[in-house]
Amino acid sequence: MDDRKIQIFIDSLLPLLKAGVAFTIPLTLISFALGLILAILTALARLSTIGVLRKLARFYVWIIRGTPLLLQLFIIFYGLPSVGITLDPFPAAVIGFTLSVGAYGSEIVRAAILSIPKGQWEAADSLGMTRAQALRRIILPQAARVSVPPLANSFISLVKDTSLAGTITYVELFKKSQQITATTYEPLLIYAEAGLIYLLFCTVLSVLQNNLERRLARYSAR
Repeated sequence: MDDRKIQIFIDSLLPLLKAGVAFTIPLTLISFALGLILAILTALARLSTIGVLRKLARFYVWIIRGTPLLLQLFIIFYGLPSVGITLDPFPAAVIGFTLSVGAYGSEIVRAAILSIPKGQWEAADSLGMTRAQALRRIILPQAARVSVPPLANSFISLVKDTSLAGTITYVELFKKSQQITATTYEPLLIYAEAGLIYLLFCTVLSVLQNNLERRLARYSAR
């Protein structure tokens, strides 16, 4: 690597890190938090005894899982203005990623709830608990421990998926790398640098995930 490339690497490092910390991470956190709430509500709707709720939840999951995330973002950002709904890039991205996390996460949460033995429901019923009480006090805490590893994987995947937000003009880490590449004409260097920053973020999250899983394992073993 010659001196010019080394200087470009150094000069672009701070802007890329800033884009990652100031835009990619907040977009990931907000979308995942909202998506997790949506996932729980959708999972409960799919397990509901009310037929309309089950069908609506199934239809939502079917639509989101059956279409590309990039297409959904384009419909929200570029398509909705044609019906009078115009969104800035950030809320459009949050809505798109939230819907995606909600659909995929709901299947994880639903599977976790179904994995709890029926004896737990029967025990709660014998104690006089209603279905809602049993769900809140007994079933969901156990399902939460089961669903943490796959949900953590979804969270790490979301960090990388946020690079799609650049296609709707939201200047996150990947979009910033494109802008820098357009002025330096060093695509290999800049995109590799952006990849290293993504790798750094995901490695930190993986370490946190492993620590969380170990803590939950110790708690479950008690």
